Amino acid sequence: MQFAFPSLVLAQNPSSADAALRELTAGNQRFTENRLTAHELDLAILKEHTTEKQEPFATVLSCADSRVPVELIFDQSIGHLFVTRVAGNVVTPEIIASIEYGAAVLGTKVILVMGHGGCGAVKAAIQAKEVPGQISALYPHIQPAIDQAGPNLEEAIRANARIQAALLREASTVVSGLLKENKLKVIAGYYDLASGSVTLLD
Repeated sequence: MQFAFPSLVLAQNPSSADAALRELTAGNQRFTENRLTAHELDLAILKEHTTEKQEPFATVLSCADSRVPVELIFDQSIGHLFVTRVAGNVVTPEIIASIEYGAAVLGTKVILVMGHGGCGAVKAAIQAKEVPGQISALYPHIQPAIDQAGPNLEEAIRANARIQAALLREASTVVSGLLKENKLKVIAGYYDLASGSVTLLD
């Protein structure tokens, strides 16, 4: 009897950024078509192989929104994705540090900065109302997208993902160096809550 596990594990370490991006896209298609395969993997074997090390093939910077379950969206299991999450999927020094670790140390081949429909952080930044605590600390990070797209929420969400991806390319010497060597791709994406589909923006 032949198991699917060995061939799927190979996808965990694709040979190029293009191959990593194809795996993300294929996984999202499985998600939207309700034919997930990640749950079929033997979790005991996965845990055993990821206890001492991790070899994710892609990094995803997404919003902290509970409706954006990154591993499910791309139909990936333990050890396949290096995920950083923060409201508004904004690039901060701490996020850059985490992403640099994923790219330089773990060898991820692609970085996807993913916004999503109805993002509350972007909506709050557009409204710019007084809010409790430190929530408003997100506003300056998102303001460039509002300046570019205006008050249209969905356009601002897409603009924000593009701007954060561009910022990541420029602000990180690690990322920019890997880009120059063609060892990495940084792209922006948009997740539609209703359809479950991820659209690549650049």
